[in-house]
Amino acid sequence: MDDTAASAEIRAERAHLHASRAALRRMRDDVLTTRTALGDEVADKYTNEMLRRARVKRAEDLSDVPSVPLFFGRLDYPPGEVYEPGPTADGPSEVYEPGAAGDGPGGDLVYIGRRGVHDATGVPMVVDWRAPIATAFYRAGPKDPMGVRARRRYGFDRGGELTAFEDERLDGMSASRDAETLLATEMERPRSGPMRDIVATIQPEQDELVRAPLERTLCVQGAPGTGKTAIGLHRLAYLLYTERDRLRRGGAAIVGPNRSFLAYIRDVLPALGEVGVTQVTVDELLDPGGEGATREDDATAARIKGDARMAEVIRRDLWSRLAPPADDLVVRRDGRLWRIPVAELAEMLGELTARGVSYGAGRELLTRRIASSVLGRMEARGEGCDERTRGQVQRSRDVRAAVTAMWPKADPAGLVLGLLTDARRLARAADGLLDTTEQAAVLLPRRPRGAKSARWSAADLALIDEAAHLVERRTGLAHVVIDEAQDLSPMQCRAIARRAAGSCTILGDLAQATGPAAVRDWPALLRHLGKPDGRIIELDRGYRVPAQVIDYAARLLPRIAPGLRRPGSARRSAGALRITPGTPGRLAAAMVSACAEALADEGSVGLIAADSDVPVLHRALADAGRACAVLGTGKDVMDAERLLCVPASLAKGLEFEHVIVVEPAHIVRAEPRGLHRLYVVLTRAVSTLRIVHAEPLPDPLTTA
Repeated sequence: MDDTAASAEIRAERAHLHASRAALRRMRDDVLTTRTALGDEVADKYTNEMLRRARVKRAEDLSDVPSVPLFFGRLDYPPGEVYEPGPTADGPSEVYEPGAAGDGPGGDLVYIGRRGVHDATGVPMVVDWRAPIATAFYRAGPKDPMGVRARRRYGFDRGGELTAFEDERLDGMSASRDAETLLATEMERPRSGPMRDIVATIQPEQDELVRAPLERTLCVQGAPGTGKTAIGLHRLAYLLYTERDRLRRGGAAIVGPNRSFLAYIRDVLPALGEVGVTQVTVDELLDPGGEGATREDDATAARIKGDARMAEVIRRDLWSRLAPPADDLVVRRDGRLWRIPVAELAEMLGELTARGVSYGAGRELLTRRIASSVLGRMEARGEGCDERTRGQVQRSRDVRAAVTAMWPKADPAGLVLGLLTDARRLARAADGLLDTTEQAAVLLPRRPRGAKSARWSAADLALIDEAAHLVERRTGLAHVVIDEAQDLSPMQCRAIARRAAGSCTILGDLAQATGPAAVRDWPALLRHLGKPDGRIIELDRGYRVPAQVIDYAARLLPRIAPGLRRPGSARRSAGALRITPGTPGRLAAAMVSACAEALADEGSVGLIAADSDVPVLHRALADAGRACAVLGTGKDVMDAERLLCVPASLAKGLEFEHVIVVEPAHIVRAEPRGLHRLYVVLTRAVSTLRIVHAEPLPDPLTTA
């Protein structure tokens, strides 16, 4: 295609883009101006409010983001052909008539975008990337074109204007342009601020996971840069499209390691047309509305508290509170006494205990059993009884006192506090489970005034959640996405499992496991999550981290994760890795210089160091006149400045165009699994990694 024809084609594609945006605005206006949205057209106020909220939600879904391309690809079919994918594991077959989205010269065109758009008559102008027909955009190839004659990709400027296109012929004819150029450009486009979606660049092996059915639990072991986080988010977006009613009824959530990570991924789902998905940290999930973890355990205490044995310790302690009746129960009512023998009370207690009911339900059932026994005696004496009488007996002082003596009330936080501050009580509950050294390690040094004034650690929150579940069981969600799952303790897994009634998408990398109680392998984690049949997939081909960087970081793998395959990268970046040795007195100057060089290029810059080093480095940058925000300061700073100071403990899951790592040896010494933390830090770079150090590098990095 000559330049004149290409220019005409670009003008035509721009016209279709502008027309599609106008159609999307019309679709949104139609929702907002629907008659019932203008007043109380429905007599039922509640129904009208629900309709109003549904319209607001639908209008949000149809909101346009001008800087985000409305479509990114096109499928060109031979004229008049019907594309029929047929039944798949992902769902039922769907017949689609190509040409409905637009007719091209000698063929039928289907535009693929982030959401579906149709004209005023209902004819599709853009097809949602999650629709079955869009599968061909990601999976079709010369060996299996899936009925497609050509695949087109588009290039856009930062304002969202279409500037280029390239065609990949799938019918054996030559392509009009280099079929890899725009794909590579999009994948390598400089990043800044929060994470973007990858819907335009999903690879075939990623698409297979994204379109996995709702019933299937996936566990993705992914090396840095393999796109595991993107897979999880796009899978959730796909499920919200294909299983919207089931997910609306059951609910869905994203569980991340910390607020900084959630701020980083916050824009992905809205860009794909999905808003309102719950995103929480593990602490927030276990302590909704609370302060979360305000105290940090030492590594030994955290490891023991996170061990699955603690579930049995808590269960024993809770149920040890039950006490056999000491005497007959006498219930006073209307001047008469009704006696229940101690043997009958003991039988009730034993029967309910053997049934395996929750602690809270058992207490209620015991109250009802006692009341039924009293009512039976009353009826035998000729007294009339109804539900009102039953309620009065259940609420009577005598019955309530007897139930409290036999089956005391239980406050989950108070239970855990008592267990962790009473050595004798802990010894009884942990007998045969924890040795004396382990028991001593988890005891709190001093007892707070009460559970409300106690400062809890992250491990404590999981223990309280375990106790809360034993007292009153919860209902779960239809789907949960768990990112950075390699750091979960068995007790945290159990807590998430109680909320995951349906399937899960589990994402992580065992080489990046830094938690002291982290589960050591994926089958064990799946068992703790209650998903032992989950499918484990290992991704070791990266698309974001340059080969030089991933190869350098992989020197740590024999020490930290010898069972994992060595990752590779699909791309190399000129000058991707630089190591700058220096002296302690010149370290700050070298760091400032490295930041200045990185800022001279496009994209975000992350300065990562041991947590204790960050304040000093931040002051040095301020003294040099460099604006720099600090991650984890309680503010959303992901896009506040191009240069961001990142404590090593918060780097997991993030990525930056340029990364400067200061004193790797300090990162390693800061925690027991310091080499794992260093592996995380070294693999945050998308284009360049610069290491600035005065102390010797850790041994694995000096071995060629």
